[in-house]
Amino acid sequence: MSQSFDASRSLTALEQDSTVVAVIEMSKAKWLVAALVPGFKRQPLKKLDADAPALLKLLQRWRDEAGQAGPTIKRIAVAYEAAGDGFWLARWLRTRGIETYAIHPASVAVSREQRRAKTDRLDTELLMRAFLGWLRGEKRHCTMAAIPTIAEEDTRRPNRERESLVGEQSRLINRIKAVLARFGIRSFRLSLRQAEARLANIRTAEGTPLPDNTRAELQRLLERLSLVREQIRAIEQERLRQLAAAPARREGPHAMVRLIARIIGVGVETADMLVHEILSRGLRDRRAVARYAGLTGSPDESGKRRREKGLARAGNARVRRGMIQLAWRFLRFQKDSDLAQ
Repeated sequence: MSQSFDASRSLTALEQDSTVVAVIEMSKAKWLVAALVPGFKRQPLKKLDADAPALLKLLQRWRDEAGQAGPTIKRIAVAYEAAGDGFWLARWLRTRGIETYAIHPASVAVSREQRRAKTDRLDTELLMRAFLGWLRGEKRHCTMAAIPTIAEEDTRRPNRERESLVGEQSRLINRIKAVLARFGIRSFRLSLRQAEARLANIRTAEGTPLPDNTRAELQRLLERLSLVREQIRAIEQERLRQLAAAPARREGPHAMVRLIARIIGVGVETADMLVHEILSRGLRDRRAVARYAGLTGSPDESGKRRREKGLARAGNARVRRGMIQLAWRFLRFQKDSDLAQ
């Protein structure tokens, strides 16, 4: 973990008379920055180009103007929604003395009106209300994401890339099978190494060769499938090489991966996911893991009505899928274990 804090609320008392509070509504080209500045009668709102130095200069200018108005600024707290831009801005601002947080977008309550107004200005007001509640230490306003280091982010890339490639592999296989099914061909085995060579000799249900355009399409799909499989093998081989080359000590992520992979029914991929998606975040309590993965229940209770709507599905979908698969593996491979019973 790069830091430890309570994601549901701030553990530092908010002194609003000496704190500049700012939120950022980010897009690819422009950033809209809203703030509460002590000594200002108005709430400043500024649109900037997507430029971190310009943002830092704006925050410092507001701090200096607040100091000229009377209050002594001791703290600058900034928040933005964790989205496609990732966490680089939070790390960049933190190295320059700005207290920065990334808000889980799904944790911010929005209006339930069917056609609600949505603008960047309204979004900043919504973020500001949620962020102020979090800073005051009140729960259920929003949830903050832990800011990972560059090294922590990089260690998660192989597992996530492999998951994406496996999905692409399944998509290509299903597409090839669908093309062949249109000609009544259902016995063609894509797992064979000579699949591309056998394509020239394949016959339709009517006994005729495949049409030229269809054969050319299948050839291209098989080439893409072969490339995806090579990339998956490369990721797996590189992971095994790193595990073998890691020092044989009892601490560190590689040691945890080797230890978890020894469990019957748990492979290297699942062990790698558990270590880098759960254990590296400090989620060692089962309730914290359940909340993070969205495995908690979602009850629906009102008056006499009492029912359970299933899993919350509000957390990390990758971890949720892995945990559900892991539960089924325990039932399959360790039927007599205490956990399965």
